Amino acid sequence: MDFSKRMIPAAFIVVLLLVATEMEPMVVEARTCESQSHRFKGTCVQASNCAAVCQTEGFHSGHCRGFRRRCFCTKNC
Repeated sequence: MDFSKRMIPAAFIVVLLLVATEMEPMVVEARTCESQSHRFKGTCVQASNCAAVCQTEGFHSGHCRGFRRRCFCTKNC
């Protein structure tokens, strides 16, 4: 009888640990907004040039995209 009274709190702690390890923190990803650059002229060959122009337009970065190689600026919405 005395042994079972000591096992109840121990079992409760084990159950709490199992439940706590099953709950993973939720990862929330920010949405990325994308817009074609208004100031970039010509064919986009290097993404670094595109990113530099996009930063002057208020965006975080930029990359070359598409068949026509246009510069698209990106930022978190």
